[in-house]
Amino acid sequence: MLEGWFLLFIIVWSILMLVLMAIGGYFMFRKFLKQLPKADGKSDMDWQEYYLQKTAHLWGPAEKELLDDLVRPVPKLFRDAAKNSVAGMTGKLALQEQCHKITRDLVIRGYILATPKRDHRFLKKKLSEMNIDIRPYTHLLSKQ
Repeated sequence: MLEGWFLLFIIVWSILMLVLMAIGGYFMFRKFLKQLPKADGKSDMDWQEYYLQKTAHLWGPAEKELLDDLVRPVPKLFRDAAKNSVAGMTGKLALQEQCHKITRDLVIRGYILATPKRDHRFLKKKLSEMNIDIRPYTHLLSKQ
């Protein structure tokens, strides 16, 4: 029979493993949903890759650096996915607006549209550190 501290250890270990598997399953399920084809036959990930490829030549070094700064607080494990998501949304905006170059404004708007609302607090702080006026983006921040 299991008694005392060993029983407690087994119970805590079991609960910890269940929680960790649930967290991992949540992120895997989200990725799975992004891979499912939509009505047009392409998934969200396919469209993101399309926008990245179509606009890769429009990115300048300053805009790439801004993008890197904006995704820096994301844990390293998820940073590339976040960066691709923001860059894909920025590329989508650039194609919709027929821009010839990715600008700081496009990167900021792409970040706002590609990230959940809880991440916007960091954006506001970062933009104030960079002396960038946030007023032109308040309508986007309030939508989400």
